[in-house]
Amino acid sequence: MTSNKTSLVEKRSRAKAGISVTLTLALFAVYVQPGFAITPPPPKTNAQLLGGLLGGGGLLGTNRYIVRDTKGLLGLNLTCLLFGCKVLQGIGDPDAQLYVVTTSALLSPVVFLTQLLSGAGITNVEQDQAVATQGTTVGSTPDYLTDRTPVSYYGATVWEGYVLQTPNQIIRSSTTQSAYGVDGTGVTVAIIDTGVDPNNTVLQNRLVYGYDFTRNRSGGSELGDINQSTVGVVDGSAQPAQLNQSTVGVVDQSTVGVVDNSKYSAFGHGTMTAGIVHLVAPNAKIMPLKAFNANGTGYASDVLRAIYYATNHGAKVISMSFDFTTYSQELATAINYATMRGVICVASAGNDGQMNAVYPASLPNVIDVASTSNDNTPSAFSNYGAPPVWLSAPGEAVMTTYPFNTYAVGWGTSFSAPLVSGTVALMADVNSLLLTKQQAAKALSNARQIPYSQYGYGVLDSYQAVKAWRYAVGISW
Repeated sequence: MTSNKTSLVEKRSRAKAGISVTLTLALFAVYVQPGFAITPPPPKTNAQLLGGLLGGGGLLGTNRYIVRDTKGLLGLNLTCLLFGCKVLQGIGDPDAQLYVVTTSALLSPVVFLTQLLSGAGITNVEQDQAVATQGTTVGSTPDYLTDRTPVSYYGATVWEGYVLQTPNQIIRSSTTQSAYGVDGTGVTVAIIDTGVDPNNTVLQNRLVYGYDFTRNRSGGSELGDINQSTVGVVDGSAQPAQLNQSTVGVVDQSTVGVVDNSKYSAFGHGTMTAGIVHLVAPNAKIMPLKAFNANGTGYASDVLRAIYYATNHGAKVISMSFDFTTYSQELATAINYATMRGVICVASAGNDGQMNAVYPASLPNVIDVASTSNDNTPSAFSNYGAPPVWLSAPGEAVMTTYPFNTYAVGWGTSFSAPLVSGTVALMADVNSLLLTKQQAAKALSNARQIPYSQYGYGVLDSYQAVKAWRYAVGISW
């Protein structure tokens, strides 16, 4: 685990630039895009930022900053009045000390940072960088994606392949639901992602009101990012098309328009991760928190706002299929705030295929999930390492819901994490008040063992996890 420090940002040696968010869409089967992992600039301390700027090669890529001021909004406004900045918005921390600040592009970052860090009450400053995406390897379309036999599933009609798919059989969620009578009832899972299609007939009765942090409005729908005349209509009659990040999402040329990749490369990702949580915990409530746009970009500050929002609006689980590849003190603070209030945070390990420490997954209060194949072998794209990986879950050819009432399959740790989030919701169904992050992690360690120690305790087994938690709270039958 990486130790927390209170500097501007903790230095880590990475060669690529930008905060990384693993919006891991690898392959979709009706509008599908490849998995995403994102790579950031090496973080720098205050002195290193200034030195890099003076030396030419450390120029900041954004004029947005996340600033903590112990004097609150009034103190920060006075500081900005002096130094030529503007407070854009609060982040929602309980002490009302955290804000997003912008400066003019004409203002020298060297001068601004020097002045800002000298301001009374300012204890931490971080860049609020935008994210970018890169693709990952995809496989072939599985047979279960074409199983469109309608079946009833907890009040909704779904495709049979969605329930019978191999990843769901591996984790034994159906067995867990029937054996222990758990389905996530009374549990809210917050999903920080691109939003969710509110009209999806499988999910709509499980959605609670969320928030769109990209537009600062209630809801959490991801449909606002697209142009309906461009996307067209999916009628579900065509055979699935294999897509990747460099192609367009066309299923049936007569009914489906072309989705421009640069604008919509991450469209549907949030509906997909929500569908995976629903598959495992079908009666859990899903809180859509939109912190990313359809092109896979977003700001770190919106992620922080989403964590605080989820914690303060009744979420028991926060599912995060993204990652920063540089340590953020404010991200750690937000996660700690959630954990202290009984919220259990689950995050994807990332798609670099390396032993990388990414965040929030590598933070001590987060359950870090890697990806395995449908043969329970490591996924080539998955990050690994013990620590911080706690366990693995299927992350290849995972079938799930997609906008416009259809389905897709995806590759990436993005699709492993919500399998674990859904399992935590099943555990909370047994006893939510006593379930903490530490207890959830301990129960989840009762996984299917595989001979790959760097992938944690093994592959997720929801049956064993719920059984262990039931035993912990004194239920033996």
